[in-house]
Amino acid sequence: MNITELGRTGGGPAPNEGTDLAVRAEGLMKTFGGHRAVDGIDLHVRPGEIFGVLGPNGAGKTTTLRMLATLLKIDAGHAEIFGVDVVGNPHVIRQLVGVTGQYASVDENLTARENLWRFSRLQGIAAPRARRIATELLAQFGLEEAAGKPIAQFSGGMRRRLDLAASLITRPPLIFLDEPTTGLDPRTRGQMWDTIRGLVADGCTVLLTTQYLDEADQLADRVAVIDHGRKVAEGTPDELKTAVGDSALQLQLADPGEGSTAVETVRRVLGSDPILSPEQGRLNVALDQADRAADVLIALRAAGVSISSVSVAKPSLDEVFLALTGHETDGDDKTGTEENR
Repeated sequence: MNITELGRTGGGPAPNEGTDLAVRAEGLMKTFGGHRAVDGIDLHVRPGEIFGVLGPNGAGKTTTLRMLATLLKIDAGHAEIFGVDVVGNPHVIRQLVGVTGQYASVDENLTARENLWRFSRLQGIAAPRARRIATELLAQFGLEEAAGKPIAQFSGGMRRRLDLAASLITRPPLIFLDEPTTGLDPRTRGQMWDTIRGLVADGCTVLLTTQYLDEADQLADRVAVIDHGRKVAEGTPDELKTAVGDSALQLQLADPGEGSTAVETVRRVLGSDPILSPEQGRLNVALDQADRAADVLIALRAAGVSISSVSVAKPSLDEVFLALTGHETDGDDKTGTEENR
């Protein structure tokens, strides 16, 4: 039995017929003390897609997700899940949504099988069926051989897979994944990506928060870029990249102290400002046409700016985020809000 078939036995409510969105959020706001962690965010997630919410630590990603999952009170704005009002029908929402947070919620003193059985029983599922669901989910997530091991012996990736499996016990149609690969090694991250793609292939809708640009690029059908509690852009990864330019000229300055001269030179040649990372001496130049790279390089040589490496490529989400916010996603953008506690 696959995950979709499991869901038909879950007993949860069906989404409202006729709704065209899995998530409709408009003007969401959340304030902690005097700090507005979420400031008027709109999100529209279509059924059957992976929707990425991209931003640095403290941007408001987790706070937004927790409001949609009824784990935090919405201070202002309106939200619906499959046409069901989040504030007015929280108990229904909790049956439509599965949540996997940044930290595993499993009990380290129990085995993988015991954890899934216990979570099933807590959700009102009879003991024999709870055992069957546990067996099926362990197989689905490649944890059969570890089923009898205590969680204390699990790797980080195994814990994340088990946590995700636990959120699918009643097979909700919408899954919230809050930074699901944080702290995982590259190989395990790739395995988690395949698991997430499999959820969508089985009929789920996924709302994914991440601070990893490559993760959003690899997984998301559409991406909302959030910074300091506000949505600054939304679109497919390719649409966001195209907004920055058809190509990106990436330069490594031999002397980072020549950054201001390089920026002024590019501005004179192209009429637009490049993105400079002063400490690293990196310069990212958006190009409407790839052959304009030669004009920039000739001008930089004439200006006496030394280049240690150069490449021309399609813009990455890294360039997109820098262009939109002026900083990278891995900066120390800690705000002290609920999201970082």
